[in-house]
Amino acid sequence: MTSTTTPASAGTARTGRAPRPEHVGAALFALAVGGFTIGTTEFATMGLLPQIGADLGVSDPVVGHAITAYAVGVVVGAPLLTVAAARMSRKRLLLALMGFYTVANVLSAAAPSIEWLVAGRFLAGLPHGAFFGVGAAVGAAVAGPGRRGHAVSMMMTGLTIANVVGVPLSTAVGQNLGWRAAFVVIGVLGAATLLGIWRFVPERGPVDSSVRQELGTLRNGPLWISFAAGAIGFGGLFAVYTYVAPTVIKVAGMSESAVPWVLAVFGVGMTVGTLLGGKLVDRNVLRTVIGGFVATALSLVLFALVGTSPVPAVVALFLLAVTSQTLGLAMQTRLMDLSPRAQSLGAALCHSALNIGNASGAFFGGLVIAAGYGYLAPAWVGLALTLVGLVMVLAFGRQRVTHAG
Repeated sequence: MTSTTTPASAGTARTGRAPRPEHVGAALFALAVGGFTIGTTEFATMGLLPQIGADLGVSDPVVGHAITAYAVGVVVGAPLLTVAAARMSRKRLLLALMGFYTVANVLSAAAPSIEWLVAGRFLAGLPHGAFFGVGAAVGAAVAGPGRRGHAVSMMMTGLTIANVVGVPLSTAVGQNLGWRAAFVVIGVLGAATLLGIWRFVPERGPVDSSVRQELGTLRNGPLWISFAAGAIGFGGLFAVYTYVAPTVIKVAGMSESAVPWVLAVFGVGMTVGTLLGGKLVDRNVLRTVIGGFVATALSLVLFALVGTSPVPAVVALFLLAVTSQTLGLAMQTRLMDLSPRAQSLGAALCHSALNIGNASGAFFGGLVIAAGYGYLAPAWVGLALTLVGLVMVLAFGRQRVTHAG
């Protein structure tokens, strides 16, 4: 799961020539294709665990290490690349990030062993967060001050379509043509994104704020408590979603061909959660965070109890998608509210928190499966992680920012 943040000001990037009006839509579409590509890649491995494991001769929990590696790459790369490239042309940075991403996915397709696949997924994760942070800023500047929300929503639309269409299709491709073909297709999408950015996205100058100033605004406890709550709590979702393909096949008794449809239902649930979360956050951010944690915990319990039956299992997964996405939007807003003068680095931290949850959920879920507790055991692990995040928010959520830089 990936979040996108609206920049505080369109003036954070110096512009070159203003884009012609007819090119604005094309530029935003190119960024949306990038969001679709990354959204598809992030979850593609989860739908192909059985195929990858059978081909490389390892178990499902071991394949899960590739998912953990991708998430770790996002956690490491999001803040480091954002800071390191603070003075680089925005368009060149987008091209560099997507170029690296494309190559890493092609290398993943050629991995001869699980070790090489883990390395390839780590490399692919590095540019993930920085691309979304920079892309949101560039899209806002291209669209203009009056349409910044529309610009950012375009990238979010790419992510939503990826979960509804891209992930199920990549799973179907992997099942019929081999899992390596799915990563090749993602590489082609990356190449298409590169072409679109090169052709339609105008040059944007480097960010005007200094790294020291951005880092200075992060010296407050409430921000890091909320960051930790999200990083731990989101492990609940990923403990289950990482192993959704083998779970619905081996536990719910569904056929392999049903997995893409299950993933599509999950994507629809995320879309519903996006719409619901947006409305609830506008009313009260902190209450939505707390409610999102509670609802996600209840969805995990439901899945653990009914996961052996196909229809109830899919319904529970749908509800988990809705509740976790609502929580994601609320937590994103919470983190940005607590870092008002560190928009670029704050966006990177959102990605880092989400993907720490991705990595920990995949890891701990794999541990209980490997220990012989079964494929529904990760739901109980996920419940524990979600409740820890909830307790942290309840204990410290009302603290205020004491240092604004």
